Amino acid sequence: MNLEACTAAIRTKVGTDSGLAATLKFDCGADGVIYIDAKSTPNTVSNNDGEAQCTVGITLANLNALLAGELDPSTGFMMGKLKVTGDMSVAMRLQRVI
Repeated sequence: MNLEACTAAIRTKVGTDSGLAATLKFDCGADGVIYIDAKSTPNTVSNNDGEAQCTVGITLANLNALLAGELDPSTGFMMGKLKVTGDMSVAMRLQRVI
């Protein structure tokens, strides 16, 4: 999947009220970003870059694996396939959604 397809998949998973109650960003480097604003109601997912309470640095290939269920978030973190900066509790809540 390209960034737009990943954005659409995350938008579907997040829905209108994910319960995250935070802002989170997937930073895929040169491929772009996916920004989740779960403080607003309805929740929004876009490719606009902005300040986030939690940022997950991940390659587009690993994001695809995460969305397909082929990469467990905890395992990916331990293996260094994703790096979390900011509020770690937001990343933990994300596991319920993704």
